[in-house]
Amino acid sequence: QVQLVESGGGLVQSGESLRLSCAASLFIFGHYGMEWHRQVPGKQRQLVASISASGATTNYADSVKGRFTISRDNAKTTVYLQMNSLKPEDTAVYYCHSPRHAAWGQGTQVTVSS
Repeated sequence: QVQLVESGGGLVQSGESLRLSCAASLFIFGHYGMEWHRQVPGKQRQLVASISASGATTNYADSVKGRFTISRDNAKTTVYLQMNSLKPEDTAVYYCHSPRHAAWGQGTQVTVSS
């Protein structure tokens, strides 16, 4: 069964940075695109960023363009989300997702204080 384990969340102040990591196992990581989503209580889960299998193509939600960067290291079977210039509205639980396998990680909390 596909396993995705996120790490790197925490509490930061507005304007600071965090880097999330998602370690994947039990599938051929380098063959598939990956995504980061986020969710706040009472709202639907939102797609934040996606990356192709090779890493050559990335896409971002308008709300994070220019501030967040998704990347991957296929040798380490890990996908990253570098989050800069964080805002209070970025506060959410962030999830790693493999669309091909319909797999989700357990989530990591990001809290940005003003």
